Amino acid sequence: MNDFETIRTALERNVNAVTRRPAIGRGTAKTSVRWTHGLTCEAQDGPWKLVVGMTDKYGGDNAGPNPGVYGRTALGSCLVIGYAMWAARMGIEIRSLSVDVEADYDVSGELGIDQKVRPGYVAMRYIVSIETDSSEEDVIRMLDMADKHSSYRDDFANPVPVERVLKMVPATSR
Repeated sequence: MNDFETIRTALERNVNAVTRRPAIGRGTAKTSVRWTHGLTCEAQDGPWKLVVGMTDKYGGDNAGPNPGVYGRTALGSCLVIGYAMWAARMGIEIRSLSVDVEADYDVSGELGIDQKVRPGYVAMRYIVSIETDSSEEDVIRMLDMADKHSSYRDDFANPVPVERVLKMVPATSR
């Protein structure tokens, strides 16, 4: 069984399971992020541990990629994986696939210099490069289907309710 057949079989199994029992497809994902020093933190999610930091131009020590790198990576990797999944489901053989994510920014919002400028990205776009023998029409149909069902594309394109919950931890005396 090749990669695409394995993917298609797994996805069909998941679609059937969630169709029969929708509750198994719902849950809460949790990532814990802990400050380590300066402008550096560690993120832990299950067995994965990531270091996140800021560059020296922000006062950091370049201990790891900044949050923007991980955000763009989350979007780009979600798109690539989604395209590969939908290509397998739709029977489109691909030889190579990549997504370049570009984000335009203006730090005057993030730094609190200009209240009219949002602190986040001004605009984002992604460039899909795909090598396949399939027709452009089939590829566009697959890309449209994958984009429509992409979780991170949806998170970036549409506001997601975000709420802060404060948990005060008393300082321990030494």
